[in-house]
Amino acid sequence: MNSRVALFFAFLQLSGPALAAEINEPIPAPAADPANKAATEVAVLAGGCFWGQQGVFEHVKGVKKVVAGYSGGSAATAHYELVGSETTGHAEAVQITFDPNVISFGTLLRIYFSVAHDPTQLNRQGPDRGSSYRSEIFATSPVQAGTARAYIAQLQAAKTFGPPIVTKVEPLKGFYPAEDYHQDYLARNPDVPYIRINDLPKIQALRRVWPQYWRADPVLLARR
Repeated sequence: MNSRVALFFAFLQLSGPALAAEINEPIPAPAADPANKAATEVAVLAGGCFWGQQGVFEHVKGVKKVVAGYSGGSAATAHYELVGSETTGHAEAVQITFDPNVISFGTLLRIYFSVAHDPTQLNRQGPDRGSSYRSEIFATSPVQAGTARAYIAQLQAAKTFGPPIVTKVEPLKGFYPAEDYHQDYLARNPDVPYIRINDLPKIQALRRVWPQYWRADPVLLARR
């Protein structure tokens, strides 16, 4: 059994059924969201288990590819079992390649903050605990960093979430793809209890909250 799934069953035994975070409402657009006329742009976002993050963004219009992986640590220790020890500095993250002429970085952040994860949870998401599940934006450019920091300040000032946003913003130093068996995990394993309870509600929320950005046919790595 996958170690994450085993830990999840242990969590259920101790705590009862886990519920997905109930943010899942539209939030304001960033006041500043600079245009990018390039054909592609890359965003790297961390917000809990990368299975759910990948599953959400594979359903977003304008997204071309989503890779599950690790950021925040070194290449030498970017391996699932090591990252899970919470000693490597990595966060589980997704690398999103998108067309900024179809969907902007700021719009991706609206989805990220509203339905993809709970930005008020420190070093955890749902049943998962530890810094590898932290909320962090690994900016691939100074423009992304500025946009993200300004948007967080905007949401904080508006008290959009009530509790403070704990999302970090740091320059991307490296992204390391996760092992093959993690890629497209949600799409390949929709009946796994962990996925049904924690991640499929995020897909449903994306479709309900942001129908204008929803694509029914996900962009899967397996099809590339």
